[in-house]
Amino acid sequence: MSTLRLLAISGSSRTGSWNRKLVDVAARAAQARGAQVESLDLRSLALPLYDADLEKAGGVPEGARRLRDALRAADGVLLSAPEYNGFPTPLLLNSFDWLSRLQPEGDAPSGLAASSGKPLGLFSASPGPMGALRSLNFTRQYLGMTIAMLPVPQQFALSKAGEAFDESGALKDAKQQAALEAVVASLIRLATALKSAG
Repeated sequence: MSTLRLLAISGSSRTGSWNRKLVDVAARAAQARGAQVESLDLRSLALPLYDADLEKAGGVPEGARRLRDALRAADGVLLSAPEYNGFPTPLLLNSFDWLSRLQPEGDAPSGLAASSGKPLGLFSASPGPMGALRSLNFTRQYLGMTIAMLPVPQQFALSKAGEAFDESGALKDAKQQAALEAVVASLIRLATALKSAG
């Protein structure tokens, strides 16, 4: 079977983002298990705030196609996102809102067809004591129910993120690393099974 291809996404585009660091740790764990990982910066998609008038006037922006194509090429997704006032970030929600508006084009599927059934490993990081767990559960519901992805049961919320990483970007705590790797392993099992079945 060909190498498993995973897509790594951070719901934060902030310079020095803890969620970017966390999804990078997850990506390295996946690579250690033989997966190939590509990263996608949601800010680079340059998607405006969703507005039906914008869509009517100019169609769906090209950035949404880039997200669709990246999802289509991947066997699974690693996604880490912070919380803004208890909810997923506007950057994350807006990107997938635009994705959902894409209709089939030539041999390219609709945005929701590209995301449907895509295995998903979820992570979050926050300087607070809950590690953005509140938004993580909303993210699970949104991407699972609305965007039709397949979140694995395990998830990992990193608390006190400002103290959690060493100078190389690795997690300092072995228990936290093990919890993160459990999510990665679950994602790889699901993605491998689905790829084999397909």
